[in-house]
Amino acid sequence: MQVTGPTTNAAMASSMDITQPGSTARVIMIVAAAALGGFLFGFDTAVINGAVDALRDSFGLSAGWTGFAVSCALLGSALGAWYAGRLADRFGRVRTMQVAAALLAVSALGAGLAHSVATLILWRLIGGIGVGVASVVAPTYIAEVSPARIRGRLGSMQQLAIVLGIFVALLSDAWLASVAGGAEHALWLGLEAWRWMFLAMLVPALVYGVLVLGVPESPRHLVARSRPHDALRVLRQVLGMTDEEALQRKLGDIEQSLRREHKPRWSDLLGKSGLLPIVWVGIALSVFQQFVGINVIFYYSSTLWHSVGFSEADSFAITVVTSVINVLVTLVAIALVDRIGRKPLLVIGSGGMALTLAVMAWCFAQASGSGAALVLPEPWGPVALVAANAYVIFFGLSWGPVVWVLLGEMFPNRIRAMALAVAAAAQWLANFAITSSFPAMAELSLPFSYGVYAAFALLSLIFVLRFVRETKGVELEDMRG
Repeated sequence: MQVTGPTTNAAMASSMDITQPGSTARVIMIVAAAALGGFLFGFDTAVINGAVDALRDSFGLSAGWTGFAVSCALLGSALGAWYAGRLADRFGRVRTMQVAAALLAVSALGAGLAHSVATLILWRLIGGIGVGVASVVAPTYIAEVSPARIRGRLGSMQQLAIVLGIFVALLSDAWLASVAGGAEHALWLGLEAWRWMFLAMLVPALVYGVLVLGVPESPRHLVARSRPHDALRVLRQVLGMTDEEALQRKLGDIEQSLRREHKPRWSDLLGKSGLLPIVWVGIALSVFQQFVGINVIFYYSSTLWHSVGFSEADSFAITVVTSVINVLVTLVAIALVDRIGRKPLLVIGSGGMALTLAVMAWCFAQASGSGAALVLPEPWGPVALVAANAYVIFFGLSWGPVVWVLLGEMFPNRIRAMALAVAAAAQWLANFAITSSFPAMAELSLPFSYGVYAAFALLSLIFVLRFVRETKGVELEDMRG
């Protein structure tokens, strides 16, 4: 179903097309700086991949504690996402992104130097809060500074940054383990390679903190804080709008949409019978994005492939190749999201993921042995690898970038920040549930694990067909609840 609004679409589209030369380049640079929060999001959550076996051996962890050590950051992410909307509305999008950068930098240092699993978990929780804040604020900011005609592509930059962060984290994990001769071996300053995997995040965290110092505040936040002249300056200089009539009309549309609001409250998300339907849709999109099991690939793939007979070096190489594929298909998604729309991409992705996950479940059902002696006989090992990478292709083409685009734009202005916070918190909790449960589920049965993820992929297809509305080309002021 196409979302429509009052009679402002044509006028708004016209106003956004009146731009100065180079305005698109300026907006892309600003969005790229904000999207670096997504890079940290991807880096922080994926860097644990190369350290899983080393952490388990260094601290003598059981399968349950291994899962918690890997996933504990996600609880912090849920907390950060929950409060990010309030922080962004009160202090601004830019200042809140700076706070996220600081939390991630401190977490990188603390996790890298942790000498007990308890302190590691504490620092991972703190980093998770930063990731959760960035996961809410960055897509909100990107949606609010982007012209509608390219908002989908710019919104997809958040997911591109996430997958690039995943790629760089996995590549740095592989390189550090290779230089040290193994993740558990000592590297520089007498610190093990797995510690340097965490410390490496200091670099992008500091770069992010510096870059967001130079981006302008969201015009919608400036209007909400009674700073219309600053909002006009951002619209004029950043979006390159030169037609004064169109500029004033755009400002008037923002003011009108905000005038219908009052101070944001959690009760605004409630209707006559509970949460508003649009909020439930956002929550469901977030939960399905995680329940299809994508982060099992990015958190545990090195351990997974190692456990079924591949060497540690080959397991790291396979993981890096998978992350490269993820980056490439995300670029394809960015090219398609404003052309064919959000909903068709989700439909394609759900169908493809259901099929490839089912193939993976079948392949692991052919394995012989158990535990560390598990082996995939020919030809099931290569088939499982192909199916896993095909699964990543379908996810990266659809549910990876498109969900973040939708969450940044699908909610009405009056509830956007808080609704996105709720949806993002649900996403992190779902991520925690899947990530923490996988080691125990894998010990029980790999075919069962991937069969469960395939079932959720099929359910996500039914959900999209029934409940998701298309938002391509619709102004944020015209989104309905």
